[in-house]
Amino acid sequence: MNCELEHKIFSANPSNFDELALEVFEFQYQNNLLYRTYVDTLYTHKPSLKLAKDIPFLPIQFFKSHSIVSGSFEPELCFESSGTTGANTSRHFVKKAALYETSFFTCFEQFYGSVENWCVIGLLPSYLERKASSLVYMVEAMIKKSKHPKSGFYLYEHEKLAQVLSDLEAKGQPVLLFGVTFGLLDFAEKYQLPLKHTVIMETGGMKGRRTEMTRTQVHEELVAAFQTNAIHSEYGMTELLSQGYSKGDGVFHAAPWMRIAVREEEDPLSVKMNEKASGVINVIDLANLYSCSFIATDDAGRIHPDGSFEVLGRIDHSDVRGCSLMIAE
Repeated sequence: MNCELEHKIFSANPSNFDELALEVFEFQYQNNLLYRTYVDTLYTHKPSLKLAKDIPFLPIQFFKSHSIVSGSFEPELCFESSGTTGANTSRHFVKKAALYETSFFTCFEQFYGSVENWCVIGLLPSYLERKASSLVYMVEAMIKKSKHPKSGFYLYEHEKLAQVLSDLEAKGQPVLLFGVTFGLLDFAEKYQLPLKHTVIMETGGMKGRRTEMTRTQVHEELVAAFQTNAIHSEYGMTELLSQGYSKGDGVFHAAPWMRIAVREEEDPLSVKMNEKASGVINVIDLANLYSCSFIATDDAGRIHPDGSFEVLGRIDHSDVRGCSLMIAE
């Protein structure tokens, strides 16, 4: 049954999403004791549900205090958030590495085409110090699949990176540059290069390394330094196995098996989806089959009727994590 459901997830589309989400909910309610207890605490008994937005969303903080697993298994991967100094970190136990890889490769290809067409470069210095980073795992897998001889991580090797980018630009080679925010800003201060064939993918994260800036300010600096039309962004987190991508306008589009809703901060059970609304972001990630697919995050956001969304910052009581996007403007 589980293998059948795994395959169903990646056939998600607007017409069958609610049906699939309810099927995943049923599986997780029956096989995830913590989630079942949470649902029963909210509703006394399992609610009768008809729409995906009505499924109870588990507060993301539970990933810091509990093992969020659906079923009994030995995880192939365990991702851990960076957190802040002295803070508890979130842990995401992943039953199958192949499920994560299917999710991020399929999603990327829908927005950017085959990874093999790109030279993939990672400028993720702080994340490489954490081997349990889901972002590092994803970028490393993309580097390997690209098979380009210049694909790789460049840590703090700014001079080498500048030379590589210049050479690739001269050849017209499409380049995908994944960069943590402070790493991209540090690089831009030293080297101003016209990057016409390079997609700069900002992944968030200041980590106290710089004065906080809005996303708009960050992107304006990078656009000016690299003479490019737009800075792209990735929306992902330790607790998710799927991503959303923005191609430069601050509006993200998610994988077909991922859906964004917003809740009212004062009334968490008041959830809106598929309409224009602002609030705190809830995520349905069907790829989270063996953990929890229904997560109430600490990100403030805005959704649009077509399913796209914007990330406006963090709600006040939440801690700032390494992968979070910039503070609200």
